[in-house]
Amino acid sequence: MGKELTYKKAGVDIDEGERFIRIISPMVKKTFRKGVLTGIGSFNALFKIDIRKYKSPVLVSGTDGVGTKLKIAFMMNKHDTVGIDLVAMCVNDILTSGAEPLFFLDYFATGKLNSKIASDVIKGIVRGCKEAGCALVGGETAEMPGFYAGNEYDLSGFAVGIVEKKEIINGSRIKQGDLIIGIASNGIHSNGYSLVRKVFFDIKKMKVDDYVPELKKTLGEELLKPTRIYVKAFMALKNQVDIKGMAHITGGGIPGNLPRILPEGFSAVIKENSWKVPEIFKIIREMGNVPEKDMRRTFNMGIGYIIVIPEVDAYNALKKLRKIGYNSCIIGTVQKGGKSVRYSEN
Repeated sequence: MGKELTYKKAGVDIDEGERFIRIISPMVKKTFRKGVLTGIGSFNALFKIDIRKYKSPVLVSGTDGVGTKLKIAFMMNKHDTVGIDLVAMCVNDILTSGAEPLFFLDYFATGKLNSKIASDVIKGIVRGCKEAGCALVGGETAEMPGFYAGNEYDLSGFAVGIVEKKEIINGSRIKQGDLIIGIASNGIHSNGYSLVRKVFFDIKKMKVDDYVPELKKTLGEELLKPTRIYVKAFMALKNQVDIKGMAHITGGGIPGNLPRILPEGFSAVIKENSWKVPEIFKIIREMGNVPEKDMRRTFNMGIGYIIVIPEVDAYNALKKLRKIGYNSCIIGTVQKGGKSVRYSEN
């Protein structure tokens, strides 16, 4: 009889998986909020909605990933921030409808489970959930031998929020003369990394530990900055100003995302030089000889989130945002025209 073949010898270590759950359970529980009915390890996650707070509650869901930004984490062997990106990409999307994030689930897939790396990823997810005010109620850890190289992994996330039906924000009330407020990003966030890696690593042959004087940090430190979460920004303005529309500026930049909330017959005019473009984008443009049009359609260019409000609310909105640490400014106006974005020097 030949040698015994076990699941572990085939590449899946159940004991390591159980150890991973024991490691992450205490920190995951720190994200729990009122409504969570199950702990980590159940077949599913239960969440009770306090229907007394709503007359006509609507659930809002969203899913996303981190993309090839994960390659930077692999290169740096630093895994405790990409989880923040994962939460941010999901909750910022559902936030655009005016939804309060309730709970979050993650999917972590790897070739061979390394509890240290995986728990670092979960640390980031926990930090992101705390920032967003949502509970990490569960997820899936998939060990798939031969599918991923070395200690590489992939991530995806799923967020669910809630909003009163009559308070859904969808851009339908946007009209001519409304102002467009841009809230600063934290850098590249989680989009455009295929171009980023092409410029820095393929063309310029740079390393993640190369120090970049213009950035006052290493290249890797800049590229791994986590995506900013804008939940607190919205909560500070909710019921204080008339929010007519919101857009999360991800892949496609402002030209690709802002038109998604504009009603038919209205366009956005963005004033050039109305905000300070972070140095990293200037470096990418110059090193890669990337056309300005491509830069704008690939990156957020320093604006991570947009809110459209009436002119009368602008001062109050900016004051409240800046007070809680969200650098923001008026970057444009709404005018009549096709659903598009154009840039103006005036």
